[in-house]
Amino acid sequence: MVVGDKRPSADKPEPKNKLSQAERESILEVCNSAKYASLPPSQIVPSLLDDGVYIASLSTFYRMLRQVGQLAHRGRSKVRNKVSKPTTYTANKANEVWSWDITYCHSKVRGQYYYLYMIEDIYSR
Repeated sequence: MVVGDKRPSADKPEPKNKLSQAERESILEVCNSAKYASLPPSQIVPSLLDDGVYIASLSTFYRMLRQVGQLAHRGRSKVRNKVSKPTTYTANKANEVWSWDITYCHSKVRGQYYYLYMIEDIYSR
């Protein structure tokens, strides 16, 4: 069994499919163009393919944008809001924690609803 050279200082050949500098620049140029500046790579690549243009794969687009720090929020996209878990309450005795809800119930007359206002002690539930 032949084992390759595992020394960190060993000369290793470049991969044959490595992108050239011109290809990298063309990916960034397309991503930063006015048409695609606010779109993620998952929308850019299919749009280019619809036009008959193939520059690189979807994962390569993501990798290139991540390397230059442009992947987070492209264009005018909003920052994702962090949604916290809803708070839960535990009642250890009656009349300690109350919950409420308002809903509407259908009636036999079209367009007429009855509103149900419910206030409940969660200890009994």
